[in-house]
Amino acid sequence: MHGDGDGWVLSDDGSHFWGRHGAAGLLLRAPGPDGSAAVLLQHRAPWSHQGGTWGLPGGARDSHETVEEAAVREANEEAGLTAELLTVRITVVTATATGSDWTYTTVIADAPEQLVTVANRESSELRWVAEDDVADLPLHPGFAASWPQLRSVTASIPLLVNPQQ
Repeated sequence: MHGDGDGWVLSDDGSHFWGRHGAAGLLLRAPGPDGSAAVLLQHRAPWSHQGGTWGLPGGARDSHETVEEAAVREANEEAGLTAELLTVRITVVTATATGSDWTYTTVIADAPEQLVTVANRESSELRWVAEDDVADLPLHPGFAASWPQLRSVTASIPLLVNPQQ
């Protein structure tokens, strides 16, 4: 059922995590002007949880969705991206809640070019950022904690610039 994932999960240590069935985000890569990888980041609206920080389009997973479906749906809702323009490469579980089956999964996907985005009310801005410059921004704490792992994974996967590759 659409939207049945909205809600908080409480872990054993008292921490709250968004998404009754877990959560997923999309780490979308595309070639930058010099051919190196850039990633699409979301500057979270001031009113949102951890507002003012940079992270990935993402959110709660509904009960009927795979992590890939949830991440792509959230990227459509928050950035106006459509699944046909994306090629999913790999998924990486980047956070877990103790005493719960809650996970945050980052879906890494490629686009052939830096796609035009349309921000919704959850974003102050959407921006393509060179991978080497991501850590220079004030990152959402969860994304900041996972960025070294994600950067290592993206470094091992060649950027797919032609969907027929």
